[in-house]
Order: sequence, then C-alpha cells, then structure tokens
Amino acid sequence: MSPVRSCSRTACRQPAVFTLTYVYADSTAVLGPLATYVEPHCYDLCAEHAERLTAPRGWEVVRLPSEPGAPNGDDLEALANAVREAARPAPAAGEPVGQAVEVGRRGHLRVLKSAQPNRER
Repeated sequence: MSPVRSCSRTACRQPAVFTLTYVYADSTAVLGPLATYVEPHCYDLCAEHAERLTAPRGWEVVRLPSEPGAPNGDDLEALANAVREAARPAPAAGEPVGQAVEVGRRGHLRVLKSAQPNRER
C-alpha cells in the first residue's frame, strides 16, 4: 500500500490533499484538510477536484481552511476555558448551589449563609 493517498475520483492519480464528508442531516458537504486516516464514507480529493467541487441543488458546501495556522488568542482562550470547565468539580447532590444570603460585610469580603430551600412545591 502506498504511503501517499490518491484522489478518490475515478482514474485520477493525483495525491489527495483534501477530505470531503457529507452531513446529510444539514444537507451540507464539508471540504477540509486531508484527514489523518481514511474513514468510510469520506472521500479524499486532489486540489483540482476539490476546487471544482459542487454540491447537489439545495445543499451547501463548507470549505474549511486547508492550511492550519498557529492558533490565535481566541482559540487558545476558548480551549483554556473548556479545560477549566471540565476540571471544575461537580456540585454535591445535596448542597444548594447559588442560594445564599449575605449576613455581613468587611471591606470587599462578604459573609454568606446558605438560604433555606423553598419547600412549597
């Protein structure tokens, strides 16, 4: 087997540089950089066939950037926020969350007391 993947189009021997996938639920064809490994129902395309790609009537073609650049600040910040959120411990089942009454204050510090849960349901 050749280490270089070829275009999926019949009789094309050019090296593949893009991967085409379909999202049937959204009627969308997604053309992005060459996937790391071959997956069923994905098509590897050469540059020429990727450029000429059209979708059926009523479908949308989404073309992702072919050259991944260095991540920008927004990407890094979003990643850091996702990691922080995933690392945050889940609240205990019996403890009320976000229900407190302020009972004292000293400068910028506040003393909070848990509010009694409303049992009128």
